[in-house]
Amino acid sequence: MFAEQAELQEYTEYVIDKYKLRERTRTGCNVQQVSWDEAVQRWSIRTEARGEFTARIVINASGPLSTPVIPNFKGRDSFRGATFHTNDWNHDVSLKGKRVAIIGSGASAAQAIPAIAPEVGQLHVFQRTPHWVLPRPDRKFPQWQRALLGIKPLHKLLRTMIYWELEARVIGFKYSPRMLKLVAQRAALRHIRTQIADPALREAVTPDYTIGCKRIILSNTLYPALCRDNVTLHTKNSAIAEITPTGIRTTDGQDLDLDVIVYSTGYDATDGVISYPVTGRGGRTLAAAWAEFPRAYLGTTAPGFPNFFVVTGPNTGIGHTSAIFVIEAQMNYIMKSIAALKKSGKRTVEVTAEAEADYTGMIHREMERTVWKSGGCHSWYQSKSGHVIAMFPGFSFTFRQMANRFRPEHHVMS
Repeated sequence: MFAEQAELQEYTEYVIDKYKLRERTRTGCNVQQVSWDEAVQRWSIRTEARGEFTARIVINASGPLSTPVIPNFKGRDSFRGATFHTNDWNHDVSLKGKRVAIIGSGASAAQAIPAIAPEVGQLHVFQRTPHWVLPRPDRKFPQWQRALLGIKPLHKLLRTMIYWELEARVIGFKYSPRMLKLVAQRAALRHIRTQIADPALREAVTPDYTIGCKRIILSNTLYPALCRDNVTLHTKNSAIAEITPTGIRTTDGQDLDLDVIVYSTGYDATDGVISYPVTGRGGRTLAAAWAEFPRAYLGTTAPGFPNFFVVTGPNTGIGHTSAIFVIEAQMNYIMKSIAALKKSGKRTVEVTAEAEADYTGMIHREMERTVWKSGGCHSWYQSKSGHVIAMFPGFSFTFRQMANRFRPEHHVMS
């Protein structure tokens, strides 16, 4: 393992993410473009401040939830108050006593709403579609349990039990929608009844699709925040008609005067997995290769883009356990690819088109059985083409097994 890590450090000159580029300890700047130079067999990287330089191997680690999206609402730019996306919270704007609207009701909004509701004067929450919410199972370990967890075998046993308990959720997501409804959806409905007394609000926050189709929110504080006297939930019957210089006009004729609009409107997590232009062999861009939908072998590498790897690329998202488990598996595959390249004495490694096509075909055949494809909703998990791009359709240990072995027959080196 240590040898592979050393090889990774030696051969990966630069790690690129969307906002920063670091060369060992030196901080760089925004990435503008990455292009393959066939003559020198290296990647040319252009940044705003540091200009252009080259690297033998590039790892994109921007992550799918890094390119915020703000819908083009009518009159969006006319608002005279403060606006910002939850991805780039403006802490210089005080919300105390202010009239605030938060547009969106997903995972980011579920964190922001309870945090700001006690502080603002008025809070208008615009919900396009409701999300299923489950209680967050947080608790404090008493001292005697913390002492026991200091015993390494017991600590490892607990971690193993937690892993397999979470892994079992795939059975519901993929193999048994009935189990999802009987167990998870029933718990979510009970959570609504427990925390919301108003029948109209209960109905407004209850989804009409199978739980798991969209991202499940874990929160003990969202529903109580929505029940506050200074909070108003706007649904499709009171949606945004346009944004005005002084606030928001709704489809049911209300004119809401506002001081601040917070956009919690998500990310370009599928079609915009990589936000900067990437040009590979023969001048073909990654955008062209992914014109139908983003696709990559093990969600990590694509044919025609030698020595280029993507962490948390297409179909590597995980809805039931830690994403770090999958990221570690990807990094293991990347290190083994680099080790194989070094051993071969060649200069480039890339997956074959046939191997990528076989892998992608398998992914989307398996996806047909999942709640993300057949759960009755449209979510950010799906690309514009309708393919589910964000999620891996199976157990995390299955992905880890596939990524654990570098298959020479699936790659070409030159």
